Amino acid sequence: MLIPVVLSGGVGSRLWPLSREGFPKQFQPLASEQSMLLDTLGRLDGLPDIAAPIMVCNEAHRFLVAQQLQDARCDRAHILLEPVGRNTAPAVAAAALQARAMSDDALLLVLPADHVIADREAFQAAVTKGQPLAQQGKLVTFGIVPTRAETGYGYINQGASLAESAFELKRFVEKPDPETAQSYVDSGEYLWNSGMFLLSAKAYLDELAAHAPAIYEASVAAFEAAARDLDFIRLGEAEFSASPSDSIDYAVMEHTQNGAVVALDCGWNDVGAWSALWDVAEKDAEGNVVSGDVMCEAVSNSYLRSETRLVAGLGLDNLVVVETADAVLVADRDRVQDVKAIVSRLKSEGRDEANVHSRVYRPWGSYESLVTAGRFQVKRIIVNPGQTLSLQMHHHRAEHWIVVQGTAEVTCDERVFILAEDESTYIPLGKRHRLANPGVIPLELIEVQTGSYLGEDDIVRFEDVYGRTPEAQS
Repeated sequence: MLIPVVLSGGVGSRLWPLSREGFPKQFQPLASEQSMLLDTLGRLDGLPDIAAPIMVCNEAHRFLVAQQLQDARCDRAHILLEPVGRNTAPAVAAAALQARAMSDDALLLVLPADHVIADREAFQAAVTKGQPLAQQGKLVTFGIVPTRAETGYGYINQGASLAESAFELKRFVEKPDPETAQSYVDSGEYLWNSGMFLLSAKAYLDELAAHAPAIYEASVAAFEAAARDLDFIRLGEAEFSASPSDSIDYAVMEHTQNGAVVALDCGWNDVGAWSALWDVAEKDAEGNVVSGDVMCEAVSNSYLRSETRLVAGLGLDNLVVVETADAVLVADRDRVQDVKAIVSRLKSEGRDEANVHSRVYRPWGSYESLVTAGRFQVKRIIVNPGQTLSLQMHHHRAEHWIVVQGTAEVTCDERVFILAEDESTYIPLGKRHRLANPGVIPLELIEVQTGSYLGEDDIVRFEDVYGRTPEAQS
């Protein structure tokens, strides 16, 4: 049984302002018309004996993962929630324990959720080549055939041949300087480290226990303490937090004597920065990649993206311009690896733009702040069909709701009533209230908040169908 393990816990801060902690790059349509996570699942179609995937994600992103799986009609997935980030070695260990509970001979195909692979057939062919090796107990990684002397990737030194395009894993090497990278490419003996793996659950857990026992023990304890919550498997928080933080590469692959590497040439890119999206996208005659409402005059070799409004470029070369509702990035295309410095500064100054968009996603839908002033705020709220907000109240604000589209079921204290399009209601301060969408189309409404304090933490929850605590906002 081949079980995909999709790792979707990253933040992708180098793709700010589009990728943020609350809505990172893997959940967004950056390289196609669907999200990178759905692209990852889609490239598995056609592999034989493929089982439902195991998703490993940050607890804060659980509803994003669940919604995207629902959109893809993938209703058999297992969603493991990491209470804290501990890198890939513990994450894959938890997935391996889940897989072993499903099948003694399970093979794990470990895939980051945020990679681009242009040639699905080549990818699937490499997986097929790696399966016999994994069934023999080999820990197989996929090495990308290098197309240039890249200093931003780690490399894998391939050893003796095991089969067509498959080799013993001789060693991992860190990101090299330009001269060393060129020597690696010229030798023909090195591949880029892709971060993708194919291994049996048993073999991985045995190697982890041998080479990183603290991670193994913490992962087993966290899995044994796991609890089911709706569609999620919550790993034990205290137990998982006790695990050292380490990658598969450092914890296992650099120490194992059973490593193997399959060479892969498939148009791979880990989309680590805006320049990577420029690399993989189709360009116009001037070498530009444009997305959204963009107008260019005398612009060349640039990446311009608009999310909410017109972006006009004039006389530009080699730039990245990314517009969102609340932030605009303008950067030299050769410097976009340093965007993390901007994100770090935003965090140090306590600015929300580092973490959330003006549009915030919730398990029931989303809300977007349109206008904010001293004592009022205007929001656009979208509630998905069949979804319900928590029964709640506020200490410091009242709310006015105007239905723009769809049908709203409103609870205000003991009263429950229906609002149709163009109808409105008033929720006084201190009243218990709830909003639900009983219809089959999205409910869209405008909310006007008034009061002395308008923060999202002024919510007291009494009931919640999504299992959120009274304090939790996610």
